[in-house]
Amino acid sequence: MKIGEFLQDRVISLLLHLFCMLVLSTFLLLTGTSSGVVVTILIVWVIGFCIWTAADYLRQRNQFHELEAIMDGLEQKYLFMECAPKPNDFFWRKIFGLFRRAGKSMIETVSDAEEKQRNYREYIENWVHEIKVPITAIELICENNKSETSRKICSQLALIEGHVERALYYARLDCVEKDFIIRETSLLESVKRALSKYRFLLTQNNVRIETENLGKCVYTDGKWVEFMLGQLLSNAVKYRSASPVISICVEETDGRTRLTVKDNGIGIPASELRRIFDKGFTGSNGRTLGGSTGMGLYLCRKLTEALGVYLEANSRENEYTAISICFPRPLSYENER
Repeated sequence: MKIGEFLQDRVISLLLHLFCMLVLSTFLLLTGTSSGVVVTILIVWVIGFCIWTAADYLRQRNQFHELEAIMDGLEQKYLFMECAPKPNDFFWRKIFGLFRRAGKSMIETVSDAEEKQRNYREYIENWVHEIKVPITAIELICENNKSETSRKICSQLALIEGHVERALYYARLDCVEKDFIIRETSLLESVKRALSKYRFLLTQNNVRIETENLGKCVYTDGKWVEFMLGQLLSNAVKYRSASPVISICVEETDGRTRLTVKDNGIGIPASELRRIFDKGFTGSNGRTLGGSTGMGLYLCRKLTEALGVYLEANSRENEYTAISICFPRPLSYENER
């Protein structure tokens, strides 16, 4: 609270005091009071007014700083009225009571919304685990009855499983930090598991896989890396060229370990490249081919933010698209090298 702002709110009070001083001094002078007495009265009045105003300013400033400290210390800002001290003035006690009633109503509304969100998230998580049972059963049936039809079914099942996993990870975004375990992870093993999960989709679409220099380890959550790789592979297949090739490689530069998935597909227009990680963004390619939700890369970006890594995207229309997951290398590892 600044002194200028405080005085601005008291302009009317200041003018009223000046008017009263003028009236009183005029009256005293007309009644024969000496000018020295009048001046003394006015000086005492001004000093008293200044002392009262300064004390009121200091009191309000201290109260404001106390309330500001309470607000800054709260994680749930809507609980402010429950923690704020009750004012001394009768009028402000009434206003405080109204604000507290409004705050309680908002808290109840927020609690209800959080409960509904929690129930919905639990339902989605249970649904995902339940739906995986028939998906696995269908995969086993197709494995035991191999044919061209069963291979096509398995490739579609891979797409279904990708959508199911996206739903699960999206439901967990609000509490994502509770679900990961950071430990030394082999990128080679993560790539193998991701390729195995999408093998039918890749085979059905005649995608050739090339790998290079995958024998590196990083500190991350392997399950999340596999999910992100699955999204990148799925996109590479969807936006493939006539002779699709996906190359997966690891390189170490600038203190980072980059896991890059590059395809020779239809690419991304330069004007859209910076928006591909935005929620719900499908782009011109997604609209042309259809079936795009704009959620896969968005989820990848949110997961990398939680893991402390980041994504890089590079593309040239009708030539290639390369998406890199960049992991920081630990200092101890750097020192060993």
